[in-house]
Parts: sequence; structure tokens; C-alpha cells
Amino acid sequence: MTARPARRRPPFPLVPVIRTATAWSVALLLFFPLAWLGLTAFKTELQAVAVPPQWLFTPTLENFHEVQARSDYLLHARNSVVTSVLSTVLGLLLAAPAAYAMAFFRGRWTRDLLMWMLSTKMMPAVGALVPIYVLAQKSQLLDTQLALIIVFALSNLPIMVWMLYSHFRDIPPEILEAARMDGATLWQEVRLVLLPLGMGGIASTGLLCLVLSWNESFWSLNLSAAKAGTLATLIASYSSPEGLFWAKLSAASLMAIAPIVVFGWFSQKQLVQGLTFGAVK
Repeated sequence: MTARPARRRPPFPLVPVIRTATAWSVALLLFFPLAWLGLTAFKTELQAVAVPPQWLFTPTLENFHEVQARSDYLLHARNSVVTSVLSTVLGLLLAAPAAYAMAFFRGRWTRDLLMWMLSTKMMPAVGALVPIYVLAQKSQLLDTQLALIIVFALSNLPIMVWMLYSHFRDIPPEILEAARMDGATLWQEVRLVLLPLGMGGIASTGLLCLVLSWNESFWSLNLSAAKAGTLATLIASYSSPEGLFWAKLSAASLMAIAPIVVFGWFSQKQLVQGLTFGAVK
């Protein structure tokens, strides 16, 4: 009998190990600021500025009580919820008909119009600050939720139109033509055919723009103050001529990002789908 050749061991999977290690390193690098923010929020001011940094300490909730007592966190959180939700709804009401018309009734200038709308996002927001501020002042809308709702909706409108246009383009137009041949009115076509087929795209677009509105700070700081200030205004208030109160600033920041982080965690699938879908298309 001939001896069977020795079985060769498979090579060590070096590439998957490197890929996994790199992914974990990048994830930890991105997560570290949030982890350090969470630790600092439970420190005293002396512990927050200690050199070298203190990793072991007795946690305290004093900073959170101070944020609520000094700045009325609930008022700013309510303003953030109202402005972000209503601006997203208003933006969808404007963007959905525009995207529908561009996707199914394309004209000669449709592509140019879409590119022009997207190009408006390249302009720095500070370039439009003076006229918008004057309009809000003349309309007596300074430090009101209505001003922030309108500005947030209009600033996110190009992204909404582009994303919804990309989603609607994937719907076969033959389905809408069949609905028209069956005698469906425009409202029935939209309500019974377009909305069920495009609900995924509408949801992902709304979720993304809700996050963008929640994180908007430039317009919040310039158009609002005590009454309509959002959580961005609350965080900015902890910068004073005496310096930065790092522990209280960290507590306010943690309270500001916690709701949207939890919301994003549960809706991450739709958010990633909306980001990649809009970018690829």
C-alpha cells in the first residue's frame, strides 16, 4: 500500500484578521470621544480638568441637576423635538410632490433643476444669514419655533427632493399608468399606489432629515434665544468669559445627544439605506 500524502494545513487567514482589527480600531477611535464625554459628565469640575486624567472616580449627578436648574433642559428639548419633527413633515409635504413630478413627468430641464437644487447646499450658511435674519426680524419671527421650522425645512429640502426622486425613479411607471387606465384619480394614484410603494424611501428620507434638523446648530444659535432655543443653544450657553465648565458642558451635551442617539440606534437600518440609496442614485 502506498502512503497517503500528508494533508497540508490551510494558510492562516491573515487578511480577515487585519480587516477585523482595522474595523475595531476605527470603531473604538470614533467611539472614544463619546465615551470620554460620558465619563466627564459624571465628574466634578476639578476632576474634569485634572492632569493626568482621572479614570477612577466617584460618579456624581450634580452636573445633571445643575443643567436642569440653570438652563431648563426640558424647554430646550421640547423645542428641539417640535422644530425637528415639524420641519421634517413640512419638508416632506414640499419635497414629495416635487420629486413625484420630476420622476414621472420628466422635462427638458429636470436634470438641470435637480443639479441647481443640490448646488445650493454648497453655499455656506453664513452667506444667507443676513437676509434671513432681516426677514425674520421684520416678520417678528425671531426667537420663535416657526422661524426655525421654516429654515430647517428649506435647508433640508434639496436633500429631500433628491432622495425621494431616487426612490420614486425605481417605481415602474407602468404601475401608475395601469392605475390611470383603471380610472384612478391623481389623489387615488398617489394614495393607493405611490405611497405604499414608496413608503420605504419616504421613511428613510424623513428619518435622515429629522437627524439633520436635530443636529442643526448654526440657525438655532442665530435665530433663537431663550424662548425657542434648541439643545444646541443650551450647549452653547455653557461657554462663558470665565471659561468652559467642562463637567456641566459634558452633562448638557450628553443629555442633548442621548435622545437622537437612541432614536438613530433603533432606526439605523432605514438611515443607512437612505444614505447609501441617495448617494448611489
